[in-house]
Amino acid sequence: MYRVMIAEDEDIIRKGLVYLPWADLGCTVVGEACNGVEGVDQIRRLHPDIVLVDINMPVLDGLGMLKETYNECIYSAIVLSGYSEFEYARAAIQYGVIGYLLKPLKMAELREAVKEAKEQCQIRHNWRDRLRESEDLKQTKLLPENYGEDKIVLAMLQYIREHYKEKLTMQDVTAALNYSETFLNKRFKKQMGTTFNEYLNRFRIQKAMELLNAGGLSVSDVSWECGIRDYKYFNVVFRKYVGCSPKEYAARVSIKEQGM
Repeated sequence: MYRVMIAEDEDIIRKGLVYLPWADLGCTVVGEACNGVEGVDQIRRLHPDIVLVDINMPVLDGLGMLKETYNECIYSAIVLSGYSEFEYARAAIQYGVIGYLLKPLKMAELREAVKEAKEQCQIRHNWRDRLRESEDLKQTKLLPENYGEDKIVLAMLQYIREHYKEKLTMQDVTAALNYSETFLNKRFKKQMGTTFNEYLNRFRIQKAMELLNAGGLSVSDVSWECGIRDYKYFNVVFRKYVGCSPKEYAARVSIKEQGM
């Protein structure tokens, strides 16, 4: 059910609006206000999906109420107005108003306006869900927070940070640190809980995610920058750890708030 808040200063009209067959429209009334100040409070507390507002109210008019809440709350607004206020009411378009209904209210017109408001709400909710998904993806962590205090392992991790863009093998690390491959593999696995190659792949994909978050590079360039020269293999490894292809990831994290 879509949540409706009604702001109307005339008690008889407001109560008449409250008792309309909202359930038949897939809605329920969650609040009512007799002036714009009360309306602002109701919107902030109740988070309605649809606001039905009289343009002419005391203390704070309907336009002022919408102006105060539009940027911080997500809702679709339907304005009620008399003939003399109609042009003034149209100025509310900048605050996301999707319907202008003249008094006395006609049920058929309200039904149509509510239908449009619900469609807009659904679009906004879908965008909000995609934004949340985008933010969750951006926060994906493939690497541990704590690396321990083993100096040999820390040296191996430092070598990865300095050379991950290159063709890097365990033999390169053993040559740089002057330890046997068997010794380093056992030491690394014990401290990190994973193999050297597994960690290297995770490190490279984490870097790839950072580059894709920043934008400006093609997926193939990102593959090269993070040290995986084979583009097809890059796609396979990226999907393994992130759950989607790098191209899909880039599309999902590039959603902007203005899409709302």
